[in-house]
Amino acid sequence: MTSPMRTIGLLGGTSWESTADYYALLNRGAAERLGPLRQPPIVLHSVDFAELAALQAADRWDVLAEQYAAITHALVDAGATVLGICANSMHLVADQVRAAAGESAALVHIVDATAEAVRREGASRVALLGTAYTMEKPFYVEALRTRGLDVVVPAADERAELQRIIYSELTQGVVRPESRAYLLEVVRRCADEGAEAALLACTEFQMLVTPGAPDSALPLVDTTREHARALLDAAIDGPA
Repeated sequence: MTSPMRTIGLLGGTSWESTADYYALLNRGAAERLGPLRQPPIVLHSVDFAELAALQAADRWDVLAEQYAAITHALVDAGATVLGICANSMHLVADQVRAAAGESAALVHIVDATAEAVRREGASRVALLGTAYTMEKPFYVEALRTRGLDVVVPAADERAELQRIIYSELTQGVVRPESRAYLLEVVRRCADEGAEAALLACTEFQMLVTPGAPDSALPLVDTTREHARALLDAAIDGPA
C-alpha cells in the first residue's frame, strides 16, 4: 500500500514536550485533510535535550551543526523526503541541515511558515518572543526581515526571564499561571512599541497561551502550529 503522503523526518526532542505536539498536530491535520485514520509516515530522531542545551550555552553551534547534519543523513536514509526542525532556535543550523539533505529531501523552514501566517493577519511589524538565542542571535531577525517584516525584540531583562521560563519550566513540563501572565505582559509592552502581532517563536510557548487568547494585546502567531501546517502541505501537496 502506498501512502498519499511523503515521509516526514523530524529533528526533534528540543524539547520532547513540543515535539509531542508536533506529532499530534501532524496526525490530526492529516486526518482532517484526508479523512479518518489517515496518518502521515513520520521518522523521528529525538535528541538528548540536556546535551543540546549544554552545547547551546557553551556557544558550540558548530558541534550542533555537525550533529544535526548527521541526523539529517539518518532521516533521509530512513526514507524522509520532507524535513522539519522541531525548534525555533535550532533553525540557526538550518543551512547545514539543508546542505546535508541535498536533493534527497526538502527542509520546511519555520520562518517561511510563520511569515505566511503573519501576512494572513495583515501585520508587517511583529514582536519576536522566544529563547534568548532566537531573540538575540541575528539569524531569526534577519530571516524575518528578509521576508518583509519589521521586528520588535523585548528588552534584555525580559529576554532573560523568557529564557528562564522556557528552560527551567516549560521544557520540564511545568506550566505556571504567573509565567503566562508575564508572557502576555511582554506582548503588551511590544504592542506599545508598535508591534501588530506577536510571534510565539518558542515551540513550548503554546503550553502557556494559544492564538485567539482574549487577554492578549496582540494577535498571536504560534510557530509550532504554522510549522506543522507547512510540513503537512509539503507532505501532501509537494512533488513525489
